[in-house]
Amino acid sequence: MAERISVTSPDGDYDIVIERGLLQRIGRDTDQFGLDSKVVVVTNETVAPLYGEALVQSLPDATLITIRDGEAYKTLETVAQLYDAFVDAGLDRAGIVIALGGGVVGDTVGFAAASYMRGVRLVQMPTSLLAMVDSSVGGKVGVDLPQGKNLVGAFKQPAMVLIDPDVLQTLPPRQWRCGMAEVIKHGLLADEGLLDSALHTPERAAELVRRAIQVKIDVVEADPYEDGTRAHLNLGHTFGHAIERVTDYKMLHGEAVAIGLMAAARLSYNLELCDDSLIPVVKDVLESAGLPIEIGDLNPTDIYEAMFTDKKWKHGRSHFVLLRGIGQPTIVQDVPREIVIETLSNGDVAR
Repeated sequence: MAERISVTSPDGDYDIVIERGLLQRIGRDTDQFGLDSKVVVVTNETVAPLYGEALVQSLPDATLITIRDGEAYKTLETVAQLYDAFVDAGLDRAGIVIALGGGVVGDTVGFAAASYMRGVRLVQMPTSLLAMVDSSVGGKVGVDLPQGKNLVGAFKQPAMVLIDPDVLQTLPPRQWRCGMAEVIKHGLLADEGLLDSALHTPERAAELVRRAIQVKIDVVEADPYEDGTRAHLNLGHTFGHAIERVTDYKMLHGEAVAIGLMAAARLSYNLELCDDSLIPVVKDVLESAGLPIEIGDLNPTDIYEAMFTDKKWKHGRSHFVLLRGIGQPTIVQDVPREIVIETLSNGDVAR
């Protein structure tokens, strides 16, 4: 049974449709989904043979564009290639771009759709757990620069988000775990029930996705342009983005965020924002999901220095999203460098 969730946005309201088998029936109901005009489906090399080719064949007027797979291709060069492909496909301002894939596809294709002809309609069709619960909702799109993550981007609200939980059956286990990092983040921010490991199975994917998405919807509706509380969604990400960068993106986003969530919990304790009961809760739920919690052989100083180009730092001042407890996020500025490095090195700072 389809579930439709409405999202209110200053740039136009849109619906999120969650339905098992949705990808199979889209071509039979193009009027319902507004896909009866010119459509360009953009996906990556992995998803194209799984779902992209069949989706294009099911639509009345669609072209398939394939980009390379991986964070390393979330770049302005890829966006420029997409512009050329859009022109070759005959895409005009009445057309629709479908971003079919994970977070890299959604972010990169979304930015191309936001800027091509000053904006064409965008439909997000996430195929990874991470993209379903996080990046496909809220309108943030963009690409990386060599200096850091997501330094070029825009707000581009989708015309619709279409989610078929059945596609998660083909998701590699490592990618499932990466999505769980964002689910756990949402649990720490607002819905403690998401920390229940009994929910963390592909068999309960539809419920998991719905609950995690609702956390993000509540935040982005209250703060659509990240003027305040939307920044709470960056819990673990200041650490995580820096870890991605120092590993040259060999560590996946969800894995880096998981380490970042653990570091944020420890830093929260070290700054006396919370008691030490938070640390084992975060540790246990991350480890239960099969996610890493330590930086291993990475250099803590390198990680700290990689944070300097983080978008959340302002006027050279650090901004960390931390926790006073589960469901109690807060933003802390000007955390001393030595405390951050010691937190990454040893976990707990001696009080």
